[in-house]
Amino acid sequence: MVQDDSRTATHVHSVTLVRHGRTAYNAAGRLQGQTDIPLDAAGMWQVERAGESLRRLYVDGEQGGRPHARQMVVSSDLIRAMQTAHAFADPLGVEVHPDPRVRERDFGEWEGRTLRELEERWPDDFVAWMAFQGGEMRHGAESKHDVGMRGAEAVNDWARRAGDDTDLFVFSHGAWISQTLQTLLGLDLVHPDFASLVSLRNAHWVRLIPMDLPDGVIRWRLAAFNQGPAAVEDGGWADPKLP
Repeated sequence: MVQDDSRTATHVHSVTLVRHGRTAYNAAGRLQGQTDIPLDAAGMWQVERAGESLRRLYVDGEQGGRPHARQMVVSSDLIRAMQTAHAFADPLGVEVHPDPRVRERDFGEWEGRTLRELEERWPDDFVAWMAFQGGEMRHGAESKHDVGMRGAEAVNDWARRAGDDTDLFVFSHGAWISQTLQTLLGLDLVHPDFASLVSLRNAHWVRLIPMDLPDGVIRWRLAAFNQGPAAVEDGGWADPKLP
C-alpha cells in the first residue's frame, strides 16, 4: 500500500480516476499500451457523455459536488486520455496538466497486436497473461508493480498539490487505473498478481476519498467503482449508433 505521509500538508477533497473513451484499437481488440492512438467517433461520443455526467455529479452538486470547490485536471500525455480530459475540463475553463507518470502500462512487443494474434503466436504466454501469471513479461512488458508505484506516486503528488478545497480528476487508461488503484488501496500486498479488480469500461471512472489517520497518514477509501454516464443504461455504449 502506498499512503500519503505528508504530516503537515493539506490534501485533496476527492480523486476521480477516469478511463479514456473508445479507440479503433479497442474496437478491434488490439493491445494499445503506450502506442499513441486517438479516440474514434464512438469514443468522442462516449467522452462527451462522460464529461457531462462528471460535471453534473461532482461539480454542479448533484452527487457530492461542491459548487464552490476548485477542480484540478491531470491526464496521461497520450492523446486518447488528453481528448477525454479536455471533454470534461474545457467547458469548465480548467487547465489540463499532462503527466507521463499517468501513461498506460507499456506492453513491449505485444503492442499493436490483436488478442487473437497473441493467442495464436504465443499460446503459452497468452494463457499465462490471462491467468495473471506474467506471460507478457517475456515480451518486454512493464511490471504491474512498477505501474502501480508510478501511478500511486503521481496521485499522491497531485493530491498534495491540490489542497483541501479541490477535487482532483485524473484521466488515464485501463491497466494503469487498475494497478494504481490496487496499490493505493493496499490490495497489491494481499494479491501481488494484481488480480483483485476488473478493468474499467471505456469512459468510466473510480472515485477515492482520503481518510486522515491519527498519526497524520492519509489512507485512500474507495467510494465508487466502474461508474459511468446514464447513457450506459440505454444500451449501445460500447458500439453506439451515431448519426
